[in-house]
Amino acid sequence: MSKPYRDFEPNWFRGDYSPKSYRSIFKWGGPDQIKPPKETLYKMIKETFGLTDADFDHYTEDLGLDEVQFDAPIALSEAQLDALRAIVGPEYLRTDDYARLSVAYGKTMYDILRLRGKIVENIPDAVLYPDTKEQIEQIVAYCQQEKIPVYVYGGGSSVTRGVECMKGGVSLDMRLRFNKVVAFNEVDQTITVEAGMSGPKLEETLNDAVRLFGAKRAYTCGHFPQSFEYSSVGGWVVTRGAGQNSTYYGCISDIVLAQEYATPIGTIRTDAYPRKATGPDLGQIMMGGEGAFGVLTHVTLKIFRHTPETIRRFSFMFRDWETAQAAAREMMQCEAGHPSVFRLSDPEETGIMLRLYGVDETPLMKLFKLRGFKEGEMCLYLGFTNGEKGFSKNCARVMHRVAKQFGGMSLTGYVTKGWEKGRFSDPFMRDTIQDFGLVTDTMECSVNWSNMARVHREVRAYCKSRPNTICMTHMSHVYPQGANLYWIFIAKMSDPEEYRAYHAGILDAIQRSGASMSHHHGIGKMFGPWLEGSVGHREYDVIRALKRHFDPDNIMNPGGTLGLDLPEEQKRYLRPDMTVHRLTAEAP
Repeated sequence: MSKPYRDFEPNWFRGDYSPKSYRSIFKWGGPDQIKPPKETLYKMIKETFGLTDADFDHYTEDLGLDEVQFDAPIALSEAQLDALRAIVGPEYLRTDDYARLSVAYGKTMYDILRLRGKIVENIPDAVLYPDTKEQIEQIVAYCQQEKIPVYVYGGGSSVTRGVECMKGGVSLDMRLRFNKVVAFNEVDQTITVEAGMSGPKLEETLNDAVRLFGAKRAYTCGHFPQSFEYSSVGGWVVTRGAGQNSTYYGCISDIVLAQEYATPIGTIRTDAYPRKATGPDLGQIMMGGEGAFGVLTHVTLKIFRHTPETIRRFSFMFRDWETAQAAAREMMQCEAGHPSVFRLSDPEETGIMLRLYGVDETPLMKLFKLRGFKEGEMCLYLGFTNGEKGFSKNCARVMHRVAKQFGGMSLTGYVTKGWEKGRFSDPFMRDTIQDFGLVTDTMECSVNWSNMARVHREVRAYCKSRPNTICMTHMSHVYPQGANLYWIFIAKMSDPEEYRAYHAGILDAIQRSGASMSHHHGIGKMFGPWLEGSVGHREYDVIRALKRHFDPDNIMNPGGTLGLDLPEEQKRYLRPDMTVHRLTAEAP
Protein backbone atom coordinates (compact mmCIF):
# COMPACT_ATOMS: atom_id res chain seq x y z
CA MET A 1 0.00 0.00 0.00
CA SER A 2 1.18 3.52 -0.77
CA LYS A 3 0.29 5.11 2.60
CA PRO A 4 -0.40 3.97 6.19
CA TYR A 5 -4.05 3.55 7.12
CA ARG A 6 -5.57 6.67 8.67
CA ASP A 7 -8.43 4.73 10.25
CA PHE A 8 -8.87 1.14 11.43
CA GLU A 9 -6.55 -1.38 9.78
CA PRO A 10 -7.22 -5.13 10.06
CA ASN A 11 -4.56 -7.31 11.56
CA TRP A 12 -3.38 -8.73 8.26
CA PHE A 13 -1.55 -11.95 9.00
CA ARG A 14 2.20 -11.42 8.86
CA GLY A 15 3.22 -14.13 11.32
CA ASP A 16 5.66 -16.95 10.85
CA TYR A 17 4.40 -20.41 10.03
CA SER A 18 5.97 -23.83 9.74
CA PRO A 19 7.37 -24.88 6.36
CA LYS A 20 5.43 -28.11 6.98
CA SER A 21 2.09 -26.36 7.53
CA TYR A 22 -1.05 -26.28 5.41
CA ARG A 23 -0.47 -22.56 4.87
CA SER A 24 2.93 -23.22 3.33
CA ILE A 25 1.12 -25.24 0.64
CA PHE A 26 -1.80 -22.95 -0.16
CA LYS A 27 -0.16 -19.55 0.27
CA TRP A 28 0.90 -17.71 -2.88
CA GLY A 29 4.56 -16.74 -2.49
CA GLY A 30 6.94 -16.98 0.43
CA PRO A 31 6.23 -16.37 4.14
CA ASP A 32 7.22 -12.70 4.00
CA GLN A 33 5.32 -11.94 0.79
CA ILE A 34 1.95 -10.41 1.63
CA LYS A 35 0.01 -7.56 0.07
CA PRO A 36 -2.75 -5.88 2.09
CA PRO A 37 -5.24 -3.76 0.13
CA LYS A 38 -4.82 0.00 0.15
CA GLU A 39 -7.11 1.76 2.63
CA THR A 40 -9.44 3.06 -0.08
CA LEU A 41 -9.73 -0.44 -1.54
CA TYR A 42 -10.36 -1.92 1.91
CA LYS A 43 -13.18 0.58 2.46
CA MET A 44 -14.69 -0.25 -0.92
CA ILE A 45 -14.62 -3.96 -0.02
CA LYS A 46 -16.44 -3.25 3.26
CA GLU A 47 -19.08 -1.22 1.45
CA THR A 48 -19.58 -3.84 -1.28
CA PHE A 49 -20.08 -6.71 1.15
CA GLY A 50 -21.95 -4.79 3.83
CA LEU A 51 -19.15 -5.33 6.37
CA THR A 52 -17.75 -3.19 9.16
CA ASP A 53 -14.39 -2.94 10.88
CA ALA A 54 -15.77 -5.35 13.49
CA ASP A 55 -15.86 -8.05 10.80
CA PHE A 56 -12.12 -7.59 10.34
CA ASP A 57 -10.99 -7.49 13.97
CA HIS A 58 -10.64 -11.28 14.05
CA TYR A 59 -9.83 -14.03 11.55
CA THR A 60 -12.90 -15.91 10.36
CA GLU A 61 -11.00 -18.65 8.52
CA ASP A 62 -8.49 -21.25 9.64
CA LEU A 63 -5.04 -19.75 8.97
CA GLY A 64 -3.63 -23.17 8.15
CA LEU A 65 -0.83 -22.97 10.73
CA ASP A 66 -1.05 -26.62 11.82
CA GLU A 67 1.55 -28.96 10.43
CA VAL A 68 0.23 -31.35 7.81
CA GLN A 69 -0.90 -34.64 9.25
CA PHE A 70 -3.49 -37.12 8.02
CA ASP A 71 -4.25 -40.81 7.79
CA ALA A 72 -4.20 -42.08 4.21
CA PRO A 73 -2.72 -45.52 3.57
CA ILE A 74 -0.23 -46.09 0.76
CA ALA A 75 -1.55 -48.45 -1.91
CA LEU A 76 1.80 -49.21 -3.55
CA SER A 77 3.66 -52.32 -2.39
CA GLU A 78 7.10 -52.14 -0.85
CA ALA A 79 8.45 -53.93 -3.91
CA GLN A 80 7.03 -51.25 -6.17
CA LEU A 81 8.43 -48.48 -3.99
CA ASP A 82 11.85 -50.16 -4.02
CA ALA A 83 11.78 -50.40 -7.80
CA LEU A 84 11.05 -46.68 -8.07
CA ARG A 85 13.74 -45.85 -5.49
CA ALA A 86 16.22 -47.73 -7.64
CA ILE A 87 15.42 -45.35 -10.51
CA VAL A 88 15.60 -41.96 -8.75
CA GLY A 89 17.69 -42.81 -5.67
CA PRO A 90 16.42 -43.65 -2.16
CA GLU A 91 16.44 -40.03 -0.97
CA TYR A 92 14.37 -38.85 -3.93
CA LEU A 93 11.25 -40.86 -3.20
CA ARG A 94 9.10 -39.61 -0.33
CA THR A 95 5.95 -40.97 1.26
CA ASP A 96 5.58 -38.62 4.25
CA ASP A 97 2.33 -36.71 4.73
CA TYR A 98 3.70 -33.30 3.80
CA ALA A 99 5.36 -34.41 0.58
CA ARG A 100 2.23 -36.21 -0.59
CA LEU A 101 -0.10 -33.26 0.09
CA SER A 102 2.32 -30.64 -1.23
CA VAL A 103 1.90 -31.88 -4.81
CA ALA A 104 -1.80 -32.79 -4.67
CA TYR A 105 -3.49 -29.39 -4.96
CA GLY A 106 -3.03 -26.37 -7.19
CA LYS A 107 -4.05 -22.76 -6.61
CA THR A 108 -7.73 -22.51 -7.48
CA MET A 109 -9.86 -21.31 -4.57
CA TYR A 110 -11.49 -24.75 -4.36
CA ASP A 111 -8.05 -26.11 -3.46
CA ILE A 112 -7.40 -23.34 -0.95
CA LEU A 113 -10.72 -23.78 0.84
CA ARG A 114 -10.15 -27.52 1.16
CA LEU A 115 -6.65 -27.02 2.54
CA ARG A 116 -7.87 -24.46 5.08
CA GLY A 117 -10.47 -27.03 6.14
CA LYS A 118 -7.84 -29.80 6.28
CA ILE A 119 -9.76 -31.74 3.65
CA VAL A 120 -7.17 -34.16 2.34
CA GLU A 121 -8.15 -36.15 -0.74
CA ASN A 122 -6.76 -37.32 -4.06
CA ILE A 123 -3.14 -37.51 -2.97
CA PRO A 124 -0.36 -39.66 -4.49
CA ASP A 125 1.04 -42.72 -2.74
CA ALA A 126 4.58 -41.50 -3.35
CA VAL A 127 6.37 -38.41 -4.64
CA LEU A 128 9.37 -38.82 -6.97
CA TYR A 129 11.99 -36.17 -7.72
CA PRO A 130 13.56 -37.14 -11.08
CA ASP A 131 16.92 -35.79 -12.25
CA THR A 132 17.06 -36.78 -15.93
CA LYS A 133 14.73 -37.54 -18.81
CA GLU A 134 16.09 -41.10 -18.78
CA GLN A 135 14.84 -41.51 -15.22
CA ILE A 136 11.42 -40.20 -16.25
CA GLU A 137 11.31 -42.61 -19.18
CA GLN A 138 12.15 -45.49 -16.83
CA ILE A 139 9.47 -44.37 -14.35
CA VAL A 140 6.78 -44.22 -17.02
CA ALA A 141 7.83 -47.59 -18.44
CA TYR A 142 7.73 -49.21 -14.99
CA CYS A 143 4.39 -47.62 -14.12
CA GLN A 144 2.97 -48.83 -17.42
CA GLN A 145 4.15 -52.33 -16.57
CA GLU A 146 2.62 -52.17 -13.09
CA LYS A 147 -0.42 -50.06 -14.11
CA ILE A 148 0.47 -47.32 -11.60
CA PRO A 149 -1.12 -43.89 -12.23
CA VAL A 150 1.40 -41.13 -13.05
CA TYR A 151 0.88 -37.43 -12.28
CA VAL A 152 3.22 -34.47 -12.73
CA TYR A 153 3.76 -31.39 -10.54
CA GLY A 154 5.61 -28.49 -12.15
CA GLY A 155 5.17 -25.16 -10.39
CA GLY A 156 1.81 -25.92 -8.77
CA SER A 157 0.01 -22.83 -10.07
CA SER A 158 -2.79 -24.78 -11.79
CA VAL A 159 -6.27 -23.29 -11.33
CA THR A 160 -8.06 -26.22 -12.99
CA ARG A 161 -7.23 -29.10 -10.61
CA GLY A 162 -4.63 -30.15 -13.17
CA VAL A 163 -2.21 -31.79 -10.72
CA GLU A 164 -4.69 -33.56 -8.45
CA CYS A 165 -3.95 -37.28 -8.07
CA MET A 166 -7.47 -38.67 -8.38
CA LYS A 167 -6.32 -42.30 -8.57
CA GLY A 168 -3.34 -42.27 -6.20
CA GLY A 169 -0.17 -43.61 -7.80
CA VAL A 170 2.92 -41.45 -8.06
CA SER A 171 3.49 -37.75 -8.65
CA LEU A 172 6.68 -36.48 -10.29
CA ASP A 173 7.78 -33.24 -8.62
CA MET A 174 9.93 -31.51 -11.25
CA ARG A 175 10.99 -28.53 -9.17
CA LEU A 176 13.90 -29.97 -7.21
CA ARG A 177 16.21 -31.46 -9.84
CA PHE A 178 14.64 -31.45 -13.30
CA ASN A 179 15.25 -27.79 -14.13
CA LYS A 180 18.46 -27.57 -16.14
CA VAL A 181 19.47 -26.04 -19.47
CA VAL A 182 20.03 -28.75 -22.08
CA ALA A 183 21.25 -26.60 -24.98
CA PHE A 184 21.59 -22.98 -26.05
CA ASN A 185 21.75 -22.09 -29.76
CA GLU A 186 22.34 -18.44 -30.54
CA VAL A 187 22.47 -19.04 -34.30
CA ASP A 188 18.93 -20.46 -34.32
CA GLN A 189 17.98 -18.26 -31.37
CA THR A 190 16.65 -21.15 -29.26
CA ILE A 191 17.12 -22.68 -25.84
CA THR A 192 16.30 -26.25 -24.80
CA VAL A 193 15.47 -26.84 -21.14
CA GLU A 194 14.10 -29.51 -18.85
CA ALA A 195 10.38 -29.16 -18.22
CA GLY A 196 10.79 -28.30 -14.53
CA MET A 197 12.67 -25.07 -15.31
CA SER A 198 10.94 -22.19 -13.49
CA GLY A 199 10.00 -18.92 -15.15
CA PRO A 200 12.46 -16.78 -13.15
CA LYS A 201 15.34 -19.22 -13.67
CA LEU A 202 14.72 -19.30 -17.41
CA GLU A 203 14.58 -15.51 -17.70
CA GLU A 204 17.65 -15.00 -15.50
CA THR A 205 19.55 -17.53 -17.60
CA LEU A 206 18.63 -15.80 -20.86
CA ASN A 207 19.34 -12.32 -19.51
CA ASP A 208 22.80 -13.58 -18.49
CA ALA A 209 23.49 -15.38 -21.79
CA VAL A 210 26.67 -13.39 -22.49
CA ARG A 211 28.35 -14.69 -19.34
CA LEU A 212 26.81 -18.16 -19.26
CA PHE A 213 27.06 -19.10 -22.94
CA GLY A 214 29.43 -16.56 -24.46
CA ALA A 215 26.51 -15.08 -26.40
CA LYS A 216 26.73 -11.77 -28.24
CA ARG A 217 23.82 -10.26 -26.33
CA ALA A 218 21.18 -10.81 -23.64
CA TYR A 219 17.91 -12.57 -24.44
CA THR A 220 14.41 -12.91 -22.99
CA CYS A 221 11.84 -15.69 -22.98
CA GLY A 222 9.00 -13.26 -23.80
CA HIS A 223 6.57 -15.32 -21.69
CA PHE A 224 5.39 -13.70 -18.45
CA PRO A 225 2.13 -15.10 -17.04
CA GLN A 226 0.93 -13.69 -13.73
CA SER A 227 2.07 -17.01 -12.24
CA PHE A 228 5.54 -16.41 -13.74
CA GLU A 229 7.39 -16.63 -10.42
CA TYR A 230 5.72 -19.92 -9.43
CA SER A 231 5.17 -21.77 -12.68
CA SER A 232 7.33 -23.97 -14.88
CA VAL A 233 8.10 -24.21 -18.58
CA GLY A 234 6.48 -27.65 -18.65
CA GLY A 235 3.29 -26.28 -17.11
CA TRP A 236 3.17 -23.49 -19.67
CA VAL A 237 3.45 -25.98 -22.52
CA VAL A 238 1.03 -28.72 -21.45
CA THR A 239 -1.73 -26.19 -20.70
CA ARG A 240 -1.09 -24.01 -23.79
CA GLY A 241 -0.45 -21.03 -21.52
CA ALA A 242 -0.11 -17.34 -22.35
CA GLY A 243 2.01 -14.60 -20.83
CA GLN A 244 1.05 -10.99 -20.22
CA ASN A 245 3.25 -9.91 -23.16
CA SER A 246 1.67 -12.39 -25.57
CA THR A 247 0.15 -9.81 -27.92
CA TYR A 248 3.69 -9.20 -29.22
CA TYR A 249 5.69 -12.34 -28.37
CA GLY A 250 2.86 -14.85 -28.81
CA CYS A 251 1.41 -17.50 -26.51
CA ILE A 252 3.51 -20.50 -25.53
CA SER A 253 2.11 -22.42 -28.52
CA ASP A 254 3.82 -19.80 -30.73
CA ILE A 255 7.08 -19.92 -28.77
CA VAL A 256 7.61 -23.69 -28.47
CA LEU A 257 9.71 -25.16 -31.27
CA ALA A 258 10.22 -28.77 -30.17
CA GLN A 259 9.13 -31.16 -27.41
CA GLU A 260 10.03 -34.57 -26.04
CA TYR A 261 7.68 -36.81 -24.06
CA ALA A 262 7.96 -40.05 -22.09
CA THR A 263 4.75 -41.93 -22.88
CA PRO A 264 3.50 -45.44 -22.09
CA ILE A 265 4.24 -46.44 -25.70
CA GLY A 266 7.76 -44.97 -25.68
CA THR A 267 9.56 -41.68 -26.27
CA ILE A 268 7.89 -39.16 -28.59
CA ARG A 269 9.98 -36.36 -30.11
CA THR A 270 8.89 -33.51 -32.36
CA ASP A 271 11.27 -31.75 -34.73
CA ALA A 272 12.53 -28.18 -34.36
CA TYR A 273 11.90 -26.77 -37.82
CA PRO A 274 10.45 -23.23 -37.80
CA ARG A 275 7.66 -24.25 -40.21
CA LYS A 276 6.77 -27.30 -42.27
CA ALA A 277 4.03 -28.93 -44.34
CA THR A 278 4.35 -32.57 -43.35
CA GLY A 279 0.83 -33.43 -42.34
CA PRO A 280 -0.83 -32.45 -39.04
CA ASP A 281 1.61 -30.75 -36.66
CA LEU A 282 2.53 -33.28 -33.97
CA GLY A 283 3.94 -30.52 -31.78
CA GLN A 284 0.62 -28.70 -31.68
CA ILE A 285 -1.18 -32.00 -31.09
CA MET A 286 0.96 -32.78 -28.03
CA MET A 287 0.69 -29.31 -26.54
CA GLY A 288 -2.37 -28.99 -24.33
CA GLY A 289 -2.32 -32.69 -23.43
CA GLU A 290 -1.99 -31.78 -19.72
CA GLY A 291 -0.12 -34.99 -18.94
CA ALA A 292 -2.86 -37.23 -20.35
CA PHE A 293 -0.61 -38.55 -23.13
CA GLY A 294 2.77 -38.60 -21.42
CA VAL A 295 5.31 -36.67 -19.34
CA LEU A 296 6.91 -33.68 -21.05
CA THR A 297 10.68 -33.87 -20.52
CA HIS A 298 12.59 -31.49 -22.83
CA VAL A 299 11.33 -28.31 -24.51
CA THR A 300 13.00 -26.16 -27.16
CA LEU A 301 11.82 -22.54 -27.08
CA LYS A 302 12.29 -19.58 -29.38
CA ILE A 303 14.07 -16.73 -27.60
CA PHE A 304 14.12 -12.99 -28.26
CA ARG A 305 16.61 -10.15 -27.96
CA HIS A 306 16.35 -8.49 -24.57
CA THR A 307 15.89 -4.75 -25.15
CA PRO A 308 14.15 -3.25 -22.10
CA GLU A 309 15.48 0.18 -23.06
CA THR A 310 13.15 0.32 -26.08
CA ILE A 311 9.90 -0.14 -24.11
CA ARG A 312 7.32 2.61 -24.60
CA ARG A 313 4.64 2.72 -21.88
CA PHE A 314 1.24 4.35 -22.22
CA SER A 315 -2.24 4.34 -20.72
CA PHE A 316 -5.56 5.90 -21.68
CA MET A 317 -9.03 6.37 -20.26
CA PHE A 318 -12.03 5.79 -22.54
CA ARG A 319 -15.54 7.00 -21.82
CA ASP A 320 -17.29 3.63 -21.87
CA TRP A 321 -16.83 -0.07 -22.58
CA GLU A 322 -18.29 0.04 -26.11
CA THR A 323 -15.97 2.83 -27.22
CA ALA A 324 -13.01 1.14 -25.56
CA GLN A 325 -13.71 -2.13 -27.40
CA ALA A 326 -13.91 -0.32 -30.72
CA ALA A 327 -10.60 1.41 -30.04
CA ALA A 328 -8.94 -1.86 -29.05
CA ARG A 329 -10.13 -3.56 -32.23
CA GLU A 330 -8.75 -0.75 -34.38
CA MET A 331 -5.42 -0.91 -32.54
CA MET A 332 -5.13 -4.59 -33.42
CA GLN A 333 -6.44 -4.33 -37.00
CA CYS A 334 -4.63 -1.19 -38.22
CA GLU A 335 -1.54 -3.23 -39.18
CA ALA A 336 0.99 -1.00 -37.45
CA GLY A 337 2.43 -3.76 -35.29
CA HIS A 338 1.11 -4.95 -31.95
CA PRO A 339 1.87 -3.76 -28.42
CA SER A 340 3.44 -6.29 -26.09
CA VAL A 341 1.18 -5.71 -23.10
CA PHE A 342 -2.42 -4.87 -24.01
CA ARG A 343 -4.91 -4.62 -21.16
CA LEU A 344 -8.33 -3.03 -21.29
CA SER A 345 -10.47 -3.03 -18.13
CA ASP A 346 -14.26 -2.79 -18.00
CA PRO A 347 -15.88 -0.14 -15.75
CA GLU A 348 -15.97 -2.24 -12.57
CA GLU A 349 -12.34 -3.31 -12.88
CA THR A 350 -11.33 0.23 -13.80
CA GLY A 351 -12.73 1.52 -10.50
CA ILE A 352 -10.65 -1.00 -8.56
CA MET A 353 -7.53 -0.48 -10.69
CA LEU A 354 -7.62 3.24 -9.92
CA ARG A 355 -7.56 2.41 -6.20
CA LEU A 356 -5.07 -0.44 -6.50
CA TYR A 357 -2.46 1.62 -8.32
CA GLY A 358 -2.94 4.87 -6.44
CA VAL A 359 -4.64 6.91 -9.17
CA ASP A 360 -7.49 7.68 -6.78
CA GLU A 361 -5.03 9.73 -4.70
CA THR A 362 -3.87 11.91 -7.59
CA PRO A 363 -5.30 15.03 -9.29
CA LEU A 364 -6.33 12.79 -12.20
CA MET A 365 -9.65 12.02 -10.48
CA LYS A 366 -10.67 15.70 -10.67
CA LEU A 367 -9.46 15.88 -14.24
CA PHE A 368 -11.68 12.92 -15.19
CA LYS A 369 -14.72 14.80 -13.93
CA LEU A 370 -13.72 17.95 -15.79
CA ARG A 371 -13.40 15.93 -18.99
CA GLY A 372 -16.78 14.27 -18.52
CA PHE A 373 -15.49 10.79 -17.65
CA LYS A 374 -17.83 9.12 -15.17
CA GLU A 375 -16.98 6.56 -12.51
CA GLY A 376 -18.85 3.35 -13.25
CA GLU A 377 -18.63 3.98 -17.01
CA MET A 378 -15.05 4.88 -17.94
CA CYS A 379 -12.57 2.17 -18.96
CA LEU A 380 -8.82 2.04 -18.41
CA TYR A 381 -6.43 0.85 -21.11
CA LEU A 382 -2.75 0.29 -20.45
CA GLY A 383 0.05 -1.20 -22.44
CA PHE A 384 3.57 -1.02 -23.70
CA THR A 385 5.54 -1.89 -26.79
CA ASN A 386 8.67 -3.99 -27.20
CA GLY A 387 11.07 -4.60 -30.03
CA GLU A 388 13.57 -2.64 -32.11
CA LYS A 389 13.74 1.02 -31.10
CA GLY A 390 12.11 2.42 -34.24
CA PHE A 391 9.42 -0.27 -34.31
CA SER A 392 8.54 0.18 -30.64
CA LYS A 393 8.41 3.95 -30.97
CA ASN A 394 6.22 3.86 -34.09
CA CYS A 395 3.85 1.26 -32.65
CA ALA A 396 3.37 3.38 -29.53
CA ARG A 397 2.79 6.47 -31.71
CA VAL A 398 0.02 4.67 -33.62
CA MET A 399 -1.60 3.47 -30.39
CA HIS A 400 -1.72 7.10 -29.25
CA ARG A 401 -3.27 8.16 -32.55
CA VAL A 402 -5.97 5.48 -32.42
CA ALA A 403 -6.78 6.19 -28.77
CA LYS A 404 -7.16 9.91 -29.55
CA GLN A 405 -9.39 9.02 -32.54
CA PHE A 406 -11.78 7.27 -30.12
CA GLY A 407 -11.74 10.03 -27.52
CA GLY A 408 -9.18 8.43 -25.22
CA MET A 409 -7.57 10.59 -22.55
CA SER A 410 -3.83 9.99 -22.17
CA LEU A 411 -2.63 9.13 -18.67
CA THR A 412 1.01 8.80 -19.83
CA GLY A 413 2.87 5.71 -18.54
CA TYR A 414 2.04 6.35 -14.88
CA VAL A 415 -0.65 3.71 -14.46
CA THR A 416 1.25 1.18 -16.56
CA LYS A 417 4.26 1.49 -14.29
CA GLY A 418 2.02 0.92 -11.27
CA TRP A 419 0.60 -2.20 -12.90
CA GLU A 420 4.11 -3.45 -13.71
CA LYS A 421 5.13 -3.15 -10.06
CA GLY A 422 2.23 -5.36 -9.02
CA ARG A 423 1.93 -7.67 -12.03
CA PHE A 424 3.35 -10.66 -10.17
CA SER A 425 2.65 -9.65 -6.56
CA ASP A 426 -1.08 -8.84 -6.79
CA PRO A 427 -2.02 -12.50 -6.06
CA PHE A 428 -0.47 -12.10 -2.58
CA MET A 429 -3.56 -10.06 -1.68
CA ARG A 430 -5.76 -13.13 -2.21
CA ASP A 431 -4.56 -14.90 0.95
CA THR A 432 -4.59 -11.66 2.96
CA ILE A 433 -8.30 -11.02 2.51
CA GLN A 434 -9.25 -14.71 2.43
CA ASP A 435 -8.20 -14.96 6.09
CA PHE A 436 -11.40 -12.96 6.66
CA GLY A 437 -13.69 -15.10 4.48
CA LEU A 438 -13.45 -13.29 1.13
CA VAL A 439 -12.51 -15.48 -1.81
CA THR A 440 -10.79 -14.16 -4.93
CA ASP A 441 -10.45 -16.23 -8.07
CA THR A 442 -10.28 -15.94 -11.83
CA MET A 443 -11.91 -17.35 -14.96
CA GLU A 444 -11.07 -16.65 -18.58
CA CYS A 445 -12.09 -17.53 -22.12
CA SER A 446 -11.43 -16.61 -25.74
CA VAL A 447 -13.89 -14.63 -27.87
CA ASN A 448 -14.15 -13.00 -31.27
CA TRP A 449 -14.84 -9.30 -31.58
CA SER A 450 -18.27 -10.11 -32.99
CA ASN A 451 -19.48 -11.94 -29.88
CA MET A 452 -17.45 -10.11 -27.22
CA ALA A 453 -20.35 -7.94 -26.07
CA ARG A 454 -22.62 -10.96 -25.58
CA VAL A 455 -20.03 -13.01 -23.71
CA HIS A 456 -19.12 -10.10 -21.44
CA ARG A 457 -22.77 -9.34 -20.73
CA GLU A 458 -23.94 -12.91 -20.06
CA VAL A 459 -20.99 -14.17 -18.02
CA ARG A 460 -20.89 -10.99 -15.98
CA ALA A 461 -24.65 -11.29 -15.36
CA TYR A 462 -24.16 -14.74 -13.87
CA CYS A 463 -21.21 -13.62 -11.73
CA LYS A 464 -23.25 -10.69 -10.41
CA SER A 465 -26.32 -12.88 -9.79
CA ARG A 466 -24.68 -13.72 -6.50
CA PRO A 467 -25.52 -10.75 -4.24
CA ASN A 468 -22.70 -8.46 -3.14
CA THR A 469 -20.13 -9.89 -5.53
CA ILE A 470 -17.33 -7.98 -7.22
CA CYS A 471 -16.84 -9.00 -10.86
CA MET A 472 -13.96 -7.35 -12.70
CA THR A 473 -13.28 -8.04 -16.36
CA HIS A 474 -10.40 -7.13 -18.60
CA MET A 475 -9.39 -7.86 -22.16
CA SER A 476 -5.90 -9.22 -22.63
CA HIS A 477 -3.99 -11.47 -25.06
CA VAL A 478 -5.47 -9.55 -27.95
CA TYR A 479 -5.61 -10.43 -31.66
CA PRO A 480 -6.93 -8.86 -34.88
CA GLN A 481 -9.82 -11.36 -34.68
CA GLY A 482 -10.68 -11.14 -30.98
CA ALA A 483 -9.28 -11.36 -27.47
CA ASN A 484 -9.19 -13.12 -24.16
CA LEU A 485 -11.79 -12.00 -21.62
CA TYR A 486 -10.58 -12.47 -18.06
CA TRP A 487 -12.86 -12.30 -15.02
CA ILE A 488 -11.70 -11.71 -11.46
CA PHE A 489 -14.44 -12.22 -8.90
CA ILE A 490 -14.48 -11.55 -5.18
CA ALA A 491 -17.23 -13.04 -3.03
CA LYS A 492 -17.84 -13.82 0.62
CA MET A 493 -17.90 -17.60 1.08
CA SER A 494 -16.02 -20.29 2.96
CA ASP A 495 -17.59 -23.58 1.91
CA PRO A 496 -15.68 -25.44 -0.84
CA GLU A 497 -18.83 -26.94 -2.32
CA GLU A 498 -20.58 -23.58 -2.40
CA TYR A 499 -17.60 -22.23 -4.27
CA ARG A 500 -17.59 -25.20 -6.63
CA ALA A 501 -21.25 -24.71 -7.54
CA TYR A 502 -20.66 -21.00 -8.26
CA HIS A 503 -17.60 -21.83 -10.36
CA ALA A 504 -19.61 -24.39 -12.34
CA GLY A 505 -22.27 -21.77 -13.03
CA ILE A 506 -19.64 -19.46 -14.51
CA LEU A 507 -18.42 -22.27 -16.78
CA ASP A 508 -22.03 -22.88 -17.84
CA ALA A 509 -22.39 -19.20 -18.72
CA ILE A 510 -19.13 -19.20 -20.70
CA GLN A 511 -20.16 -22.21 -22.80
CA ARG A 512 -23.74 -21.01 -23.25
CA SER A 513 -22.57 -17.59 -24.45
CA GLY A 514 -20.51 -19.11 -27.26
CA ALA A 515 -16.99 -18.53 -25.94
CA SER A 516 -14.15 -21.03 -25.65
CA MET A 517 -13.86 -22.80 -22.29
CA SER A 518 -10.32 -21.50 -21.79
CA HIS A 519 -7.82 -19.25 -23.52
CA HIS A 520 -4.74 -20.14 -21.47
CA HIS A 521 -5.57 -21.68 -18.06
CA GLY A 522 -6.17 -25.09 -19.61
CA ILE A 523 -8.90 -27.61 -18.76
CA GLY A 524 -7.56 -29.91 -16.03
CA LYS A 525 -10.15 -31.91 -14.15
CA MET A 526 -12.25 -28.97 -12.97
CA PHE A 527 -13.20 -27.84 -16.49
CA GLY A 528 -13.22 -31.37 -17.92
CA PRO A 529 -17.02 -31.91 -17.84
CA TRP A 530 -17.47 -28.97 -20.26
CA LEU A 531 -14.81 -29.80 -22.88
CA GLU A 532 -16.71 -32.19 -25.15
CA GLY A 533 -19.70 -29.86 -25.10
CA SER A 534 -17.40 -27.04 -26.16
CA VAL A 535 -15.51 -28.67 -29.03
CA GLY A 536 -18.22 -31.06 -30.32
CA HIS A 537 -18.74 -34.83 -30.23
CA ARG A 538 -16.89 -35.80 -33.42
CA GLU A 539 -14.12 -33.34 -32.73
CA TYR A 540 -13.68 -34.68 -29.20
CA ASP A 541 -13.35 -38.21 -30.64
CA VAL A 542 -9.95 -37.11 -31.99
CA ILE A 543 -8.78 -36.35 -28.44
CA ARG A 544 -10.10 -39.74 -27.32
CA ALA A 545 -8.18 -41.43 -30.14
CA LEU A 546 -4.95 -39.72 -29.09
CA LYS A 547 -5.47 -40.91 -25.52
CA ARG A 548 -6.03 -44.49 -26.66
CA HIS A 549 -2.89 -44.35 -28.81
CA PHE A 550 -0.47 -42.87 -26.28
CA ASP A 551 -1.96 -44.25 -23.07
CA PRO A 552 -4.06 -47.37 -23.72
CA ASP A 553 -4.26 -48.29 -20.02
CA ASN A 554 -5.11 -44.77 -18.79
CA ILE A 555 -2.23 -44.40 -16.34
CA MET A 556 -1.35 -40.82 -17.35
CA ASN A 557 -3.08 -38.20 -15.19
CA PRO A 558 -6.33 -40.22 -14.94
CA GLY A 559 -9.48 -39.07 -13.15
CA GLY A 560 -11.09 -36.48 -15.39
CA THR A 561 -8.21 -34.71 -17.13
CA LEU A 562 -9.62 -33.14 -20.31
CA GLY A 563 -12.83 -34.95 -19.37
CA LEU A 564 -11.41 -38.13 -20.90
CA ASP A 565 -12.54 -40.73 -18.37
CA LEU A 566 -15.62 -39.04 -16.95
CA PRO A 567 -18.97 -40.84 -16.85
CA GLU A 568 -21.38 -39.43 -19.40
CA GLU A 569 -23.79 -38.18 -16.73
CA GLN A 570 -21.13 -35.86 -15.35
CA LYS A 571 -20.60 -33.98 -18.61
CA ARG A 572 -22.11 -30.61 -19.51
CA TYR A 573 -23.52 -29.96 -22.98
CA LEU A 574 -24.82 -26.41 -23.37
CA ARG A 575 -24.40 -25.83 -27.08
CA PRO A 576 -27.76 -25.66 -28.90
CA ASP A 577 -26.98 -28.78 -30.98
CA MET A 578 -26.15 -30.95 -27.96
CA THR A 579 -28.03 -32.66 -25.17
CA VAL A 580 -27.94 -30.91 -21.78
CA HIS A 581 -26.82 -32.99 -18.82
CA ARG A 582 -26.82 -32.03 -15.18
CA LEU A 583 -23.48 -31.85 -13.35
CA THR A 584 -23.64 -34.37 -10.52
CA ALA A 585 -22.20 -33.99 -7.06
CA GLU A 586 -19.66 -36.72 -7.85
CA ALA A 587 -18.00 -34.83 -10.70
CA PRO A 588 -14.28 -34.39 -10.08
